[in-house]
Amino acid sequence: MNERIKELLKQSELQAYYDAQDGQIEKFAELIVRECARILFDESEKLIELSSTEANPKLAEAYESCHYQCIDDIAIIETHFGVEE
Repeated sequence: MNERIKELLKQSELQAYYDAQDGQIEKFAELIVRECARILFDESEKLIELSSTEANPKLAEAYESCHYQCIDDIAIIETHFGVEE
């Protein structure tokens, strides 16, 4: 299990429950991380769409930049929580 997830389990006082559940809490935590990453990805797709339709070049560039930042953030989140693609 990822160290960050272990730390959060201890903070939530669920560690004993986790030990008895054969990894189910870890799977649940992974699903939450994946869902958050999916939401961020969906937002990044909206930003790239805005970028492609925006008439103002500065706004288009800003939307595109935000899109790429979202993609980078997804990788950071997945790495931080030890969730592989």
